[in-house]
Amino acid sequence: MHFKARAHERLNDAQLQRNLARIQGKFVQKRREALTELDDVDATRDAGRDIRQRALDNLDVWLEMFERNAAARGATVLWAETPADINRLVLEIAFRHGVKSIIKSKSMVSEESALDHAIEAAGLTVVETDLGEYILQINGYEPPSHIIGPALHKSKEEVSELFARQHGTPRKDDIAALCLEARGVLRRHYLAADMGISGGNFFVAETGSVVLVTNEGNATLATTLPKVHVAISGIEKVVPTLEDVATLMRLLPRSATGQSISNYVDVLSGTKGEGEFHGAEHMYFIVVDSGRTEVLASEVREALRCIRCGACMNHCPVYQNVGGHSYGWVYPGPIGAILTPMYVGLDKARDLPSASTLCNQCGVVCPVRIPLPDLQRKLREKAFERRLGTPGERFALKAWSWLARRPALYGLAARVGVRVLRIMGGRRRMIHRLPFGHGWTDGRDMPAPRGRTFRELHRQRAREARATQPVPPR
Repeated sequence: MHFKARAHERLNDAQLQRNLARIQGKFVQKRREALTELDDVDATRDAGRDIRQRALDNLDVWLEMFERNAAARGATVLWAETPADINRLVLEIAFRHGVKSIIKSKSMVSEESALDHAIEAAGLTVVETDLGEYILQINGYEPPSHIIGPALHKSKEEVSELFARQHGTPRKDDIAALCLEARGVLRRHYLAADMGISGGNFFVAETGSVVLVTNEGNATLATTLPKVHVAISGIEKVVPTLEDVATLMRLLPRSATGQSISNYVDVLSGTKGEGEFHGAEHMYFIVVDSGRTEVLASEVREALRCIRCGACMNHCPVYQNVGGHSYGWVYPGPIGAILTPMYVGLDKARDLPSASTLCNQCGVVCPVRIPLPDLQRKLREKAFERRLGTPGERFALKAWSWLARRPALYGLAARVGVRVLRIMGGRRRMIHRLPFGHGWTDGRDMPAPRGRTFRELHRQRAREARATQPVPPR
């Protein structure tokens, strides 16, 4: 994934840094305020965690129930083991029904298989209808940088320039005017499309339904106007009941955008019935594995509880500074630092589990209580066991481990080290460059220690405390 190189590039991108600063904390305060509306936040989060974990613990049972109930309502359930299977199945469906034009609602799983490119390579047209995804598509299929806001890294001015260039319209500076322009362009695609593709926030086992959560209404149009609807999501997105969905919906929009509820929540079950005006004549579910069973069998299986709210990246100090594209694949931020190595291979993304300060902001805000720092640490250990680091990194860790297991020697090294660092700090007591830590000091100064270790300071304060204590009378 080349995280280090990408992160350095993004840190030096002045326009991106301005855009990231503009959105920094945008959702944090809103989330905090929205959660106060719940009677018992902790109990609701516990319930959300239990729902997701119950689904994972009996995943085969719920998936079979989902397939049975979806088929009973006229839908067809297909299974995709690999990203290539997703593309193959979608194209088979399109050719079976004589599809020429396709519209898409946002689907993160389809990003895993580069579905849009496969559709266009087959000679069909596809148009993204989520505003953020549409912006990225007309900008040369730029990858999304955030789970819920794919184009959050773009400024209003950049979007305005892009629309003027692509649509041949005058430049607009008002966000509402830009949204109206996109709406006008997309409306004709809704009316002309033969097939609509969506993701799926949840697959409901008891009803065989897909639940779609959006703020723009595009998913409703993309799934009910065309004659064919294909919903694509991972096997982990199944939940047992609609009541479970109701509980999770108390957490999802609040954690994602700070809303009490999203503007649109679609529950789609089966094909259009007799006498019904809206709905697809043919409905397909593509249920995707693509590495998820391996995650389920691993030490980081709790990551599959994720409901894709994006709260972890909204609060992550690393993500806030380097943006989503630094992570190199579909899923950025703390959850991406776990899912990406598991899906594409730890050897291809070994830097991602280390792209964290382990401050636990992500773990604290996760609505379904995924212990993200713990899972990142497990992947770090696995990378070390597999000798995926550089020889220098492995030597440094082994040297530190050897020293840490010898307290007396460790204490001596610490006493020498803090005194050397105190000298390096000079009169201003600031360290401008570390010989083996230039990654930290290239962009920041570090305060120099006082020249004594914590143990030395603690012993000194203990002696001073004893000296000031009054002597008890005899």
